Amino acid sequence: MNQTYGIVAVTAAVVATLVIGSAGLRVSRTTSDFYVASRTVPPYLNAMAIGGEYLSAASFLGIAGLVAAQGAEMLWFPVGYAAGYLVLLVFVAAPLRRSGAYTLPDFADSRLGSRAARRVAGVLVVGVGWLYLLPQLQGAGLTLGLVTGAPRWLGGALVAVVVTLAVAAGGMRGITYVQAFQYCLKLAALLVPAVFLLLAWRGDPGPARAVDEPPTFRRYTQVTVESTVRVRIEAPLRAGVTGAVDGEEYTGGPLVLDPGVHEIGAGTTLRFPPGTPVPEREPGDGRPGSASGWAAPLSGGKDEHPLYTTYGLICATFLGTMGLPHVLVRFYTNPDGRAARRTTVIVLALVGGFYLLPPLYGLLGRLYAPDLLLTGNTDAAVLVLPERLLGGLGGDLLGALIAAGACAAFLSTASGLTLSVAGVLSQDVLPSLGVRHFRPATPLAVAVPGTVSVAAGGLPVADAVGLAFAVAASSFCPLLLLGIWWRGLTAPGAVAGLLTGGGSALAAVALTIAGHPAGGWPHALLAWPAVWSVPLGFLTMILVSLATRDRVPPGTEAAMARLHLPERPADRTARPARRGVTTP
Repeated sequence: MNQTYGIVAVTAAVVATLVIGSAGLRVSRTTSDFYVASRTVPPYLNAMAIGGEYLSAASFLGIAGLVAAQGAEMLWFPVGYAAGYLVLLVFVAAPLRRSGAYTLPDFADSRLGSRAARRVAGVLVVGVGWLYLLPQLQGAGLTLGLVTGAPRWLGGALVAVVVTLAVAAGGMRGITYVQAFQYCLKLAALLVPAVFLLLAWRGDPGPARAVDEPPTFRRYTQVTVESTVRVRIEAPLRAGVTGAVDGEEYTGGPLVLDPGVHEIGAGTTLRFPPGTPVPEREPGDGRPGSASGWAAPLSGGKDEHPLYTTYGLICATFLGTMGLPHVLVRFYTNPDGRAARRTTVIVLALVGGFYLLPPLYGLLGRLYAPDLLLTGNTDAAVLVLPERLLGGLGGDLLGALIAAGACAAFLSTASGLTLSVAGVLSQDVLPSLGVRHFRPATPLAVAVPGTVSVAAGGLPVADAVGLAFAVAASSFCPLLLLGIWWRGLTAPGAVAGLLTGGGSALAAVALTIAGHPAGGWPHALLAWPAVWSVPLGFLTMILVSLATRDRVPPGTEAAMARLHLPERPADRTARPARRGVTTP
């Protein structure tokens, strides 16, 4: 990719974010403006903002990389990410808006009348937000490093600074317009290049079949591995080598690798002639490798129990969306429950349309960038395809557009997460002084994950995203569904369920990241905990609530009526008459 064009594109995305975000400073004056935009955001604008903050780096880059490396079974990621809004639409969107809360801890407090439930929910919101912010900042470092050649830490630091300025300047009202713009940019950044890439693929005189196993290098290819990797070769393979293979040094001469597992040292350069099969990475090195049945669902890949892991993925993505604080807070900005439902329907269309594109990039990446399967940098497939298929000025311009879209993906999701975490910190951690402490809470919301992203640059970002979804699904999903639909929920039951469900998911995935256990059913159960941790959270809340029936809050009937009865017609059409009016 042309670095000059990349730098210009990224700079333009950053400047646009700051300009649009600062415009909110002129209209954000009250607490309601900063936290929920005075609940006056129309459905179409709110839906675009939700799409902007929800479609993160994992959606823009990660899905294409997973599909390129592991195949059809990875399509459950976009399915789960989009289908999570069906659950929101049916069970949560309208009642959550009618609750009148600003944040998830507000909902827990108003529904249960418990400071303990509010504090536990606040801790989990901050924890999930920080866990989700960490991969955004690390992904920003990786992408901006590829696009501009800058050090990896600089990308994360840049995103942290830009997000802090944009959120602190305009609050929810300003960031709504920022995220709506960023959704449009991300959609254009994938859709426009996809048209030209498909035309180039169709005009290719020798198109390869993506389902071929193993994939092959279509032309003479030189690959340099950044870190030591282990590869498996099924048939004798001839390549030029400069560096270390199996502990022996080579200076550029040809080498025939026998079938079996070989270790390639860090910094080694391999040169493959056309038609050479791509060596398969051993999954033990922690990176995705080529699946033996790329086009076959449940082919196993690197998982020993593919059916269980598929259900674990479905549970985490379907139900985790419901518990993501930066998504839920946007429903508080709608004028009423009816508008919240309309927002969710529009989000389904926007997100569903977007998720048709990343699998296409994954397919083309497997065809035209097979070297990424060997290096493990499959997330870069979206970024390198314009240069590989088109080249020249057209490829450089389309590559710059994709780079701007990737930058928008980091900024939009990080903005939403920072906003939700800062709202909780300003209300439940710092002395409650409204907007006066919202702005000081904003840099604090970014500082912790920003520091961790610099200090622990090698932390697997995919594990961090999975951890956030698993914890959200296991804690807030039971709280919201039972809090909205069951009168018998008590504060002790909610606290016990939050701690049991969210705590068990947190412990399970933390053990997996630490590498214990290494395989078998124990590894599958801990790596994909949502299958059992979500039911555990529900069961704990129900059983403890039944055991403490005398602790049902006295205002439960009124709270349930507020959640489920439609608003009066006058409420749906009401708007603040002038600047500075705070809506309830």
